Amino acid sequence: MDPTESIRRFLASPSFAVVGASNRMHKFGARVFAAYLAHGRRTFPVNPNEATVQGRPCFATLAQLPERVEAVSVITPPDVTERIVEEAAAAGAKRIWMQPGAESPRAVARSRELGLEVIANGPCVLVELGAE
Repeated sequence: MDPTESIRRFLASPSFAVVGASNRMHKFGARVFAAYLAHGRRTFPVNPNEATVQGRPCFATLAQLPERVEAVSVITPPDVTERIVEEAAAAGAKRIWMQPGAESPRAVARSRELGLEVIANGPCVLVELGAE
């Protein structure tokens, strides 16, 4: 599949989750979450170690979100990403974007097995949104 088309479809999603969202603005999870908000995107932070992220309620898992999201950005270590792929599929997501450093061959392969459209080993959402 054409990566440009996958990115276009991902960014056209009505809502997003950012797994690995953070309050520490030097972290990519914080910057990705802030970029979605700055672009007016309906976005939910997911991080089991935070109660709020950038003033918004934070959720420990994708299953706890108040609504289903189509698109999930993942900013976690690769071994955690492998677990998040399973959560994303179970929560009804359609697309997953593994930010640089979050991907693993196993996570990419499993995403495809589960029918998720996956973006990995490529650009960062910050670049695509013009946030860097």
